[in-house]
Amino acid sequence: MTFNKLFEEKIKKAQSNNKPLGKESHARLPSGQTLTEKFPVLDLGITPEVSLNEWTLKIYGEVKHELEFDYESLKSKFDIVEDISDFHCVTHWSKFDLKWKGFRPRDLLKLTNPLEHAKFITFHSYDDYTTNLPLDAILDDDVLLAFEFDDQPLTKEHGGPVRVVVPKRYAWKSAKWIKSIELHNEDRPGFWEERGYHNDADPWLEQRYSK
Repeated sequence: MTFNKLFEEKIKKAQSNNKPLGKESHARLPSGQTLTEKFPVLDLGITPEVSLNEWTLKIYGEVKHELEFDYESLKSKFDIVEDISDFHCVTHWSKFDLKWKGFRPRDLLKLTNPLEHAKFITFHSYDDYTTNLPLDAILDDDVLLAFEFDDQPLTKEHGGPVRVVVPKRYAWKSAKWIKSIELHNEDRPGFWEERGYHNDADPWLEQRYSK
């Protein structure tokens, strides 16, 4: 299936499943999670010093056109979008209604023209962190390359200047300090996946750890 066909199927599926979600906490809080008003900071203990002016993002691997973007080129080529979503950490806390602003990875991927056999991606970060996902998992409307949180520039503690936000997965899939996106035809476990975390990380299925 080509990338454009995959994208069209993803949109069609999303529209068919577009049912109103109740605002009650129990309807939005996955099993095993506790709601918090704070925004805890979790990382590998390394906080890269990368300014927005120095930041670049490379997309490479199983694509027809490997491309590299900086912040200014993203602003000139793609729509800046705002999205409000919930955030679920594998360490059992969740935070509701986080307001992000950024770019949709799927818009960038269109320009690279992914090859037909490209089915998986790896996020690479400036602190050498990696995490993996199926390609179609980053085509949703709510998946962002976020540079603002709550109407403020994203702080380095929370992954600034630019991080990934993948609300439908546990937060370790939302790589901070994003540096590149690699497309490949086979699945490759990332940093935490190699250390026993579940490969899929669906909070609604409590996919925290591998068995």
